[in-house]
Order: sequence, then C-alpha cells, then structure tokens
Amino acid sequence: MPGRMGLALAGATLLIAAVLLPGRAEAQFGLRGGPLGVARFAVGHVIGLSRLRHSRMAVRGGRYRSAALRSQDPRGAERGQLSNPYVLRAALTAQAALAGWQGGRRPQGWWRHPDGSYGWVGPVFWPFAHDDLTNAIIFGDTTSLSLYGYGDIYAALFTPYAATELAAYTLPQGRRARRIPAAETMCEASDTGGLPVERIASAVAPNEAQRTALDELSSAWNAARDTIRTACPAQVPASAAERLGLMRERIEAMIKAVDAMEAPLSKFVGLLNDDQKARLNALAHERRAALASYQSKNADRTASKDAPKDAQAAKACQADYDPLSDENAQRQYEQLVQQQWPAEIAATLHLDDVARARFEVLQDTTLRTMQTLSACPTEPAATPQARLAAVKTRLQTMLQAVGAISDALDDFQADLSDEQKAGFEAIGPKRGA
Repeated sequence: MPGRMGLALAGATLLIAAVLLPGRAEAQFGLRGGPLGVARFAVGHVIGLSRLRHSRMAVRGGRYRSAALRSQDPRGAERGQLSNPYVLRAALTAQAALAGWQGGRRPQGWWRHPDGSYGWVGPVFWPFAHDDLTNAIIFGDTTSLSLYGYGDIYAALFTPYAATELAAYTLPQGRRARRIPAAETMCEASDTGGLPVERIASAVAPNEAQRTALDELSSAWNAARDTIRTACPAQVPASAAERLGLMRERIEAMIKAVDAMEAPLSKFVGLLNDDQKARLNALAHERRAALASYQSKNADRTASKDAPKDAQAAKACQADYDPLSDENAQRQYEQLVQQQWPAEIAATLHLDDVARARFEVLQDTTLRTMQTLSACPTEPAATPQARLAAVKTRLQTMLQAVGAISDALDDFQADLSDEQKAGFEAIGPKRGA
C-alpha cells in the first residue's frame, strides 16, 4: 500500500505541474534541475576549470602517474615534481580510473570532474575524502569538496564500467593488476599525513597545554581517517542500488569523522589567544593566495577560451538572474537532459506507463541535485570551527540527496522484471563503449 500511495502521489504531482505550469521550460524548471540548476552546475565546472587550468594536461602526461600506479601507491608519485597538489590528484585518479575502464584504451570518461580528477575510481567513491576534509576545515579550501555532486550521483546510476572491469579493482589478477590499483589502495589515498601538526605549531607557537590539545586533535584526526577507511568497498557493487549504498556509507563515514573532530578542534582553538587564532586562520589565507597565484600565472594561456564560460557563471550568480529568460541556459539544460537521459531508455527497457512515471520521478529527483548541490562561490568561514560546521552541512545535504535518489530508484525497480533490471544496469557500459 505505501508503495502504491507513493506512486499515486508522484503521478498527481506530475499531473498538477503539467497543468499549472504554463510552459515547457517553466515545467522543467519546477520539476527538475531546470535552467537554474544547470546554470549552478556550470558554475561549479567553471570554478574547477579556472582554479585548476592545467590538470587536464597533467592527466594526459602519463609518465609520472604510470610510475606511481605500478607501485600500487598513488601517494608516492614523484610528489615534488608538481607545483600544484591538485594536478597530482587529477593525474592519479584519472590514471587509476581509466586503467580499469575499457582496458585503459579510452582517454576520458563522461563522469570526470571539471578539474580532470574523478569522483569514482572503479568501485571507490571519493578517494581523497580525508584530504578534502583537512583542506576545507584547516585551510578553508573547498576546491575539491565543491566538485562532488550531480555528476557523481549520475555515475552511480549509470557507471560505464562493466562488471569484469570493476572486479579488477577488488580482485586483481595477472599482468593487468599491475596497472589497476586495488580499491584498498585508492581508499588509502586520503592518507596524506593527517593533520598538519607541525605547520600549525609553527604558526601558533603553542605552550605546553596548547601542544597537548594539538596532539589530541591530531589523534582525533587520524582516527577520523580510519573511520573513513572502514567505508572502503570490499566487494564489487553489482547494481546502481549498491553503488548508491556505497556513496551513502562513504558520506556517512565522513560525517562521523567530522563529528569526531569537532570537540578536540574546539578545545584546541579555545586555548589559543586572539593573536594565535589570527595566525591559525592565516593558514587559510595563505592557501587561497597560493591558489590565486597559480591561477593568475596560467590565466593568460586560457583567458580567451574560457571567458564565455566565466561570464556565464558570473551572470548565473547575480541576485537578479532569471534562468527562465536565459535562452542559453534553457538550451544547455535541454541538451543535458537529452544527452544523459535520452527518451529511448524507457523504450529500450519496454516500460509500461507505471514504470515510465516512476522513471521520470527518478530522473527529476536526480536532476534536482544540480541545484541543491551546486552553488555560487562564497567566502569560506573565518574560523576552523565554522568551516567544520559548513563542511558537515554540505555532506548532510549530499547524503539527503543520495537517500532521496535511492528511494526513487527502489520505487522504479520495484516491479521490474529481472530482464529489465539487467537492461538498466547495461545502459552505462553500453554508452561508454
């Protein structure tokens, strides 16, 4: 009964929206991510491109990334040779992701982040999770954190990996295993040294009590890293539902890790005087200045190419921006829907009217995350405690989105035959072929 009632409510919602919303574009805006959603989604891509212009070049240059993965240790990839750590991350995740997909023959995947990195590496979601928490909370740098969202959820639904390709990450065998890192290896990629204790100590010059509190914070930070590691997949996810489940477990582990950091962080910061707090917060200013410097050095090489994207992103972030009057945003949204959610999906699976309605609910629920998980850039909070709270809010929003999509997927697949379910799982690999 609950399932039937939910279907009825969903059908009623679709019917009411179709009747009350005057135009197709407005109906799309109300039901799905709409042009505002895709505009906000584009903002995130422009941010990633503008801050990390040359990550794609690093991804294509395979010398150092191949050396790293031959040793099955992505943390040791000639780290000193790259001036920007995000370039290294992009290269490592790209090499690891593509090694297991299509036999490493394809140069890129449609689920790649705009900076050149990947949110999914085989069965592993968010391989640098702990590192991203450290950067966001201590250094006020949410560059990588902000790029996770709609694209990764879509990749969970329609992964391009075939089952045998995913299996290579958890049960490596033969020569190919030397090129494909184990899932456990990628999960350990977050181990970049934990909390930068000595850098913090150098900045604040702690007394004995403060140093003790800093050591306690470091221990909590390491324990949080271990918490995230426990969410590493031990088995290959065989279905979209299992992949969404892995996303949920990974995000829940990150939230649990953040909770464990909160009390020792507050204790340490609470022991600092105003001057020490200012010097601690200066670490975040230094990181932002370094990123800005890196961007300015490379801006002239790509300024003309990316200027239209930058201008569109700036317009989408204006308070008076009206996505319904932006023809370009409308066109981009329609293209996104047609390319990623083609109408033939329903026809290929031979869905009846009930299943088709449920599929549209799944589509709408997923597309809506373009708006809820993509946002205009804002200044990071001034203190580590405030940044920790903001990070937790972001993770909770993402967890809620994944949960809603999981529910919609369960409803959609509830009455499908085994053949239809298999056809749905085959969509991603077929489109990636």
